[in-house]
Amino acid sequence: MLHIDLCSFGYHKSGIPPNEHGNGGGFVFDCRFLPNPGREARYRHLSGLDHEVGSYLEAQPETAQFMAHTVVLIELAALRYRERGFMHLQVCYGCTGGQHRSVFCAEFAARILRRSGFEVTITHHEREGWL
Repeated sequence: MLHIDLCSFGYHKSGIPPNEHGNGGGFVFDCRFLPNPGREARYRHLSGLDHEVGSYLEAQPETAQFMAHTVVLIELAALRYRERGFMHLQVCYGCTGGQHRSVFCAEFAARILRRSGFEVTITHHEREGWL
């Protein structure tokens, strides 16, 4: 059974996480082009796990386009990897600080992929000790 490891990270904090499964590959999606809720005072102390941040990002047309395209790529790769007997696929979403956009995108992708029947785990690399 293929397992998809989703993660969020900050380019200015931990950087792109290594692939712990020895595959040396997967996807890294850069969320920094999306509007940054962290630059607005009302969202600064929240994260992509908070409803307010999610609503803000979902209201941006480019977020929907970005998520639709990334999820299609992930599903396509996951189906082919599963056929070939691969056990893991790592997918990382990164933004500047790893708190808002990347966290939201990883959570969003996880919901869709789970509905499609994939086994998914999420790691938010910058969340430990943040609040």
